[in-house]
Amino acid sequence: MKYRTDDNLSILGFGCMRFPKKGVSFDYEEIERELLYAIDNGVNYFDMAYIYTGIEEAFGAVMEKCGFRDKINIATKLPHYMMKNTEEMQKHFDEQLKRLRTDHVDYYIMHMLPDLKTWNDLVGRGAVKWLEGLKEKGRIRKIGFSFHGNTSLFLELLNAYDWDFCQVQYNYVDETSQAGRRGVEEAYAKGIPVIIMEPLKGGRLVNDLPGEAYKIFASSSRGYSPAEWGLRWLWDQPGVSVILSGMNSMDQVSENIRIASDVTVGSFTDEDKETVERARKVINRKVKVPCTGCAYCMPCPFGVDIPGCFHCLNTSYTDNYFVGIKEYVMCTALKKQDSSASMCRECGRCEQHCPQHIKIREELKAVRKRFEKPVFRAAVHIYKNVLKRG
Repeated sequence: MKYRTDDNLSILGFGCMRFPKKGVSFDYEEIERELLYAIDNGVNYFDMAYIYTGIEEAFGAVMEKCGFRDKINIATKLPHYMMKNTEEMQKHFDEQLKRLRTDHVDYYIMHMLPDLKTWNDLVGRGAVKWLEGLKEKGRIRKIGFSFHGNTSLFLELLNAYDWDFCQVQYNYVDETSQAGRRGVEEAYAKGIPVIIMEPLKGGRLVNDLPGEAYKIFASSSRGYSPAEWGLRWLWDQPGVSVILSGMNSMDQVSENIRIASDVTVGSFTDEDKETVERARKVINRKVKVPCTGCAYCMPCPFGVDIPGCFHCLNTSYTDNYFVGIKEYVMCTALKKQDSSASMCRECGRCEQHCPQHIKIREELKAVRKRFEKPVFRAAVHIYKNVLKRG
């Protein structure tokens, strides 16, 4: 494992949001196995959030059982958008410590801080005094923020406070969107460690690439998998301090550790960069909705599987229409409770929480138009009746 920050954070961070499950319950045995393997191989940064249902509790239980608290850095997030004052912030923080079974958080993150106006509002409500008070008491070690938005808004936030670190979405498709390369380099110039989230866009840069992009990567003599291309592109840049990977299998953990133990800044050749650029151009021609599957838009009060709908829509373009509609039928319309795009009542609640600022209501209409034609509804109706009779 390699390390780039003054605190010796591992360049690979473990994103805990996608912990493995058995059915609807966490697979504690597998979680323990993966966490211990990661720690034994030098991973020391573990990321979670208050709103990731059950994740803090699961991590805390495994950590207490295995006794690795002193070997790691815990990063978790405060959902400031749910709170009116510092009393509520303190209540949530205390709950997080209880869930995590610890007396302090190493890296504490203002979750999805969208703009300077929101930050100034938090400052006015005493958030800075509260955060710095916790820091003085040793309850938190570092103060940071996570961000989804454009480069100019990111730079305003970056310069608004003496941050210890920041967390941004960044990958080879988002090089000029989100905080972008400029944002990462500005943070690096200020000496602020940058934690990267969505390095593979929720797995889409691994599992949902157009066929032509797979061929481009395979044509290189490097022999890298699509995931390795994405991770190496990031680690080639000195401003990237830690890459968070939402690992949920031992194969993913071991592969990412292997890559992280081998990379160096500047090792990407001009030919490597050209390979990624060719793949990016192909990807950007195909994708219709820039959804990462983070599920911040969920749950929908009317039952729409929003990330699932967008995944199927994108699949129908990046792969082919029949694969997309097949997945759409299986994953939405044939569920016991219909979760298709037609369930949307356009309340707009989802759009308030989307870090990609997707016009979800409009895009769900595009899903309906693409898939939910009369023959689709008739076929689903017939199939459900057959199942009932069976």
